[in-house]
Amino acid sequence: MTDQLSAADLPRTSEPTFRRVPVLLMLVTCQLMLVIDATVLNVALPHIQNDLGFTSTGLSWVVNAYILVFGCLLLLGGRAGDLFGRRRVFVAGVAVFTCASLAAGLVDSASALVIARVVQAIGAAAAGPNALALITTTFTKEEDRHWSLAWFSAIASGGFPIGLIVGGLFTDWLSWRAAMFINVPIGLAIALLTPRLVPAPTRHAARLDLPGAITATGGVAALIFGLLRAAERGWSDGPTIAALGIGLVLVAAFLVIESRTGQPLMPLRVFADRDRAAAYVITFLMAMAMISTFFFLTQFLQNVLGWNALVTGFAFLPMALGLVVTSRLTARLLPRLGTKWLMVIGASLIAAGMVCLTQLSTDSGYLSGLLVPMLLLGMGIGFTFATANVAIMSTVEAQDAGAAGGVLQTMQEVGSSVGLAVLITVFGFATGHARVLPHGLLVDGMAVAFAGAAVFAACGIAAAFGIRHRQSADT
Repeated sequence: MTDQLSAADLPRTSEPTFRRVPVLLMLVTCQLMLVIDATVLNVALPHIQNDLGFTSTGLSWVVNAYILVFGCLLLLGGRAGDLFGRRRVFVAGVAVFTCASLAAGLVDSASALVIARVVQAIGAAAAGPNALALITTTFTKEEDRHWSLAWFSAIASGGFPIGLIVGGLFTDWLSWRAAMFINVPIGLAIALLTPRLVPAPTRHAARLDLPGAITATGGVAALIFGLLRAAERGWSDGPTIAALGIGLVLVAAFLVIESRTGQPLMPLRVFADRDRAAAYVITFLMAMAMISTFFFLTQFLQNVLGWNALVTGFAFLPMALGLVVTSRLTARLLPRLGTKWLMVIGASLIAAGMVCLTQLSTDSGYLSGLLVPMLLLGMGIGFTFATANVAIMSTVEAQDAGAAGGVLQTMQEVGSSVGLAVLITVFGFATGHARVLPHGLLVDGMAVAFAGAAVFAACGIAAAFGIRHRQSADT
């Protein structure tokens, strides 16, 4: 593979922007579909357990199987797009995801559903980073790129609360299976429209970094598995310690390989820019903090307030609205404030929302205890993740766009897994690992976990102050 893009790889810069809007709409719709599937079944887990006979311990793998495989294959999916053609890998990923979604809706056993979720994640890992890379190379003007990346970030980040809303709607009105079937027409449309809307890149003579792929995939998989198991079994569990140890060794081996190979899976030069490296760190920390919101507040709404799946899903709507609004503002504010101060503001809003949640009690209602922090968190996510996307993707070399997008989404997935494991452990210590939790003890444990999330957000603020003050990400 050469370091220069061919003419077919470059966007048609003479085209009016509005002609590329369908490309953006298609790509962000795909990303929304992929991200929604990480949370869409959360509120439906009791129904799935009744239908398919999951054990209480096995039920978590309906969600974890998708997160685990998606997270550990993102680097491979992103680099494969750089080497073999982003459009080709993107379409193949969407096709695999669509077929697996259909299978997931038709399964009649617990094991079949977990297998279908694994295949879904394989397709998602191929499609996700290449969707982001295609946006980066399609929108070359600074203003257009900021606008498109802000929208992409809004959809990607908003997919988590939207997934809870969609899951609640389908579970209460139709069936949890409908949440899988809805992916089929959307996926088919995207797979058919992509060759018409996105120019075909020239096929490059390329060699995939197989040693890097094996160590990266194995290392990330072992780490995520160990962290997810730690959340269930504790940090002293033997298999947990073994998985984490193996993961650290493989990740170290991966970094050594990447520093020496000619065509690395993850070019270490994507971390050379100080602002981009800081944006990766902030993305990781904010993902660690935010996972607690979805995990613990879903339990608070259903177990403490007694809400059903549908109402629980809609309870996250203010967060989604705040996220979309601030993500749209990001493109306008970047030239005035720069990446540094937008990330400081976003991380501060997230920290403030978490501090508010530490005040939850059994007497807290939705309006008195949850509405304000949800709005703060939504606005904070919008500013932070949209700005991070711009800081990371708008300055990366075109030949590394897929790899940079894969690293970005890996930071989000691994950060979520790390945060979940750490905060559930904190929750367990706060509740004395009691098997039966009265509402008072349950809420007290959640408050301590939210305090831990606020610490992650505070670390994100500190990292944001390390960014150079620039008027925009491209200057």
